[in-house]
Amino acid sequence: MRHSTTRRNVLRGTVATAALAATAAAPTGAHAVPRGGAGPNIGILLYDGYSLLDPTGPAEVLSRLPDATVTMIAERRGAVRTDTADVAVLAEQSIDEVDRLDVLLVPGAGNRGTVAAMNNEALLRWIRQIHRHSQWTTSVCTGSIILAAAGLLDGRRATTYWASAEYLQSTFDVTYLPQRYVRSGKIITAAGVSAGVDMALYLASLITDDDTAKAIQLAVEYDPQPPFDSGNAAEASPQLKEKALQLLAASQV
Repeated sequence: MRHSTTRRNVLRGTVATAALAATAAAPTGAHAVPRGGAGPNIGILLYDGYSLLDPTGPAEVLSRLPDATVTMIAERRGAVRTDTADVAVLAEQSIDEVDRLDVLLVPGAGNRGTVAAMNNEALLRWIRQIHRHSQWTTSVCTGSIILAAAGLLDGRRATTYWASAEYLQSTFDVTYLPQRYVRSGKIITAAGVSAGVDMALYLASLITDDDTAKAIQLAVEYDPQPPFDSGNAAEASPQLKEKALQLLAASQV
């Protein structure tokens, strides 16, 4: 009993110390400015209807890069809702406030969000402007379709969400590759949703080195062991694909 109590006290002390350190280091104010570091300046574009893990998964990885700054950016500052409308992420800067980034990440969305972003000339113009000076321009899921709509994937190889592959390749001058992530020059596209984490780790290795990327992977304990072997569209049955798309459609607004 005494050992159990001691272990609980040690755990409480560790958690309390970490919480105090985080509180002391955290900026104050509802619109606190993101920290500025000597490392890469990474911007993640948010727009109405994006899929939640598309920006937040890579952000979890890339924010661990030494001295990196990761900022959520949208047309206007404020909360931007996901495709389900159940969750919102805060955009701390508007596209009018950002004209240079080392890394740009464009997330994907359901049909509504993707189509709206594709037809939003202000967003496309900003993406093209940032891409001209970026070191890396990246996307997750149907974010590659938005990059294609901006004219950045002409003649390139890319990947996207499995159900959007035919559209990407038939609508634009793009060669689709069914891979978790695809690099074409300074553009890296990732497949659907969770593939953004894989892409972010690969990008981390390019920005720093393999050892740093491996350490980040361990830091976030990314060691996928899903209960089912059903995440590969190339191996899925037509019935499972249909059910997957039905679930997505029913969850989106």
